[in-house]
Amino acid sequence: MTQETRRTLGRWGSPRSSEAESGGGIGVSALGFGCWAIGGEWQAVDGQPLGWGTVDDEESVRAVHCALDLGVTFFDTADCYGTGHSERILGRALGKRRDDVVVATKWGNLFDERTRTADGQDDTPAHARRALTDSLRRLGTDHIDLYQLHLSDADPERAAGLREACEEFVREGTVRAYAWSTDDPDRAAVFAEGEHCAAVQHALNVLQDAPDMLARCEQWGLASINRSPLAMGLLAGRGRGRPAAGDIRSRPPAWLPGYDADGSGADVEWLARIDAVRDVLTSDGRTLAQGALAWLWARSPRTIPIPGFRTVAQAEENAGAMAKGPLTAGQFTEIERLLGR
Repeated sequence: MTQETRRTLGRWGSPRSSEAESGGGIGVSALGFGCWAIGGEWQAVDGQPLGWGTVDDEESVRAVHCALDLGVTFFDTADCYGTGHSERILGRALGKRRDDVVVATKWGNLFDERTRTADGQDDTPAHARRALTDSLRRLGTDHIDLYQLHLSDADPERAAGLREACEEFVREGTVRAYAWSTDDPDRAAVFAEGEHCAAVQHALNVLQDAPDMLARCEQWGLASINRSPLAMGLLAGRGRGRPAAGDIRSRPPAWLPGYDADGSGADVEWLARIDAVRDVLTSDGRTLAQGALAWLWARSPRTIPIPGFRTVAQAEENAGAMAKGPLTAGQFTEIERLLGR
């Protein structure tokens, strides 16, 4: 991979890191694929949809194969996506190519696979151990490359115990590195104290900048894994109609911005902001989604966006962004001017 299409998980460019001096870290493609959507439908106890609607498992497998063929080497999932189904499909799709890629998954949420229902959280080291064992089995692998705490608002003191559990997993070889999926820089700092913390996963896209978190990633020498890089589909040109039943956007929870609470579709203010920057994002032959990914690469050399996908066509479009690379400095500056930042 060229420098334009490559990123590193792990401490690099940081005076704290011996790996930075030796060129260590886990190499990945600059673009990862997020596997939430391929988990299919699942819900909260109150019936709140937590997936993206129905999926075709065979199409999901074909899409993963397409991504592999186009140079994507990083796949991010979670044990709760589809209550285990996403991990199973990803493991099946990777098959004998497992060792060619970097697999990230997450833990902390409880769920019932039989009813496809999320039913609580557990922030204990004992659960982390159980969850890791289950994820290894579902993925059909003997190690997780990046193991991530999925409880964004977990208590920092209890999280310190989970950090130590992750260090134990690294010592035994079942985990290579770990991270916290959180939008709070102070919480992320708790995991960043660990020797084998490699990244922070957090929300970041053209419409939702995260300067404080990016500054911390730079300070700590960690990768910035970007959740919602396409703003839950809005920056891919979708979301203007009413989402289908079974899609989380049809009943958006409080933590999901950009969609009206009544399930009617996208927030008109978000759509107006997208329209304001559309011409710049789609310059140089990019699609809107490719332009949004290019903005993230221009934002910081540490960013690794992980757009979701359900079809081969989406996989081709997203992976195609790597060939076009980041926005130019001039294009990036124009986006910031248009958004008043």
